[in-house]
Amino acid sequence: MMARTKRDRRSYSAGEWGRNRVRVFPDPKTGLLQIEWRENGRRRSRSLKHRDWARAKRQADEAAAGFAVHEPNGKAEAEPEPLTLGRLFDIYGEEVTPTKGKRTRNRDRVASAMFLDFFGRDRRPETLSQRDWDRFIQARRAGRAGLSGEPVGNRTIAWDLTFLMAVLNWAARSRDEEGNLLLDSNPLRGLRKPREKNPNRVVLTEDEYRAMLNVSRQVGWRFHVAFVLAHETGHRIGAIRKLRWPDIDFENKTIRWRAEHEKTGYGHITPLTDEAIAVLEEARRMGRGKKNGPVLPSTADAAKGISRVCTHNWWWKAQTFAGLEPKRGRGWHSLRRKFATDLMDLPLKVLCELGGWKSPQTVLRCYQQADAGQLRKALESRPRART
Repeated sequence: MMARTKRDRRSYSAGEWGRNRVRVFPDPKTGLLQIEWRENGRRRSRSLKHRDWARAKRQADEAAAGFAVHEPNGKAEAEPEPLTLGRLFDIYGEEVTPTKGKRTRNRDRVASAMFLDFFGRDRRPETLSQRDWDRFIQARRAGRAGLSGEPVGNRTIAWDLTFLMAVLNWAARSRDEEGNLLLDSNPLRGLRKPREKNPNRVVLTEDEYRAMLNVSRQVGWRFHVAFVLAHETGHRIGAIRKLRWPDIDFENKTIRWRAEHEKTGYGHITPLTDEAIAVLEEARRMGRGKKNGPVLPSTADAAKGISRVCTHNWWWKAQTFAGLEPKRGRGWHSLRRKFATDLMDLPLKVLCELGGWKSPQTVLRCYQQADAGQLRKALESRPRART
């Protein structure tokens, strides 16, 4: 299902009614800004052939004041203004950001404001260079860039720069209404993002899993179901909490993971274990929801699934009830790493299909972790030369 862009209801008027009233507004179909005026009592309009809101407002003011920027007879208009970072981020925010998920949309807006504040709205994107790249990284590490004013690590900085690169790459592939590329090329292409030297990737141990499983129903049946499903399927909690009953096939013991709910956009179907079937049947009894409703309905609205905040709070409650000391990195994703590590002996192709990974390299780099027992077993199985 494709995401829909909300209709832009902005409009701006200049001049006086009955004299020189001029209005600018976005075309609901194309998004291009239109200018409207009255000539001999009849309403006239034409496209301004751009999406720059600030520029459109200036054109409306100038047209109302009687300047030649707007000519009702449709003659040539002023030369297009050069692309600035402000215009580029505005266009990207209007055309691309609305197609993303809610959390990503919010992150786009925050990152856009941060980069515009740091580089300036009037900065030309093609003038960005290695110096600007390094300067941003240093400022972000020191807390001199960003809304929080707090120092951040390499992982957060890499996320920020990934967004900046996405905007510049998109501009280098997109054309304006005259057929010209917004940006001839990405000036920052090939620059390396900072990486964490020792990333904290915690794997939930079997003992920790059993301890939390024993107290899971004390937190609530929804947490118990989500906890077991995360362990048995290896999928992200974000995809699990968005499951709906049409995604579950009890007869064939399979589950469908929708592409729009997967971080990688990879839709696929995986088999279910007996443990997963058991908790799904429990959810069906406890939820009493509609046939097409969520597997894990919200307590406030049964038509909606549980929220991300709920799953986060439930996890911390379960840790407390189980008597586990809080550990940084031990969360829902540690179950996904446990799944990948437990099934380390499987062919990577099979494991990727079961857990919804698109790249085997991601599994090897970020999820599978060999323990001391596996390392010793591997050494003991090594062929020995006879003397």
